[in-house]
Amino acid sequence: MGMGSGIVLFVIGAIMAFALNVQVAWIDLNMVGYLLMGAGAVIFFISLILYFSRRRGAGTADPVDRGIE
Repeated sequence: MGMGSGIVLFVIGAIMAFALNVQVAWIDLNMVGYLLMGAGAVIFFISLILYFSRRRGAGTADPVDRGIE
């Protein structure tokens, strides 16, 4: 879910920064778009790092059950 939300934030930020041509007096939509793009990239890369760190430790289980003798 983290990767998907990072991609969604990045896309919404890109739309706000590059596609919208609206002037609002109380907020700079270009800056908000750049901030959303940065937050989306950070969330995407953090979730990518966590995903690969979980997968690396999955093969360390001992296949032999030594509890029964």
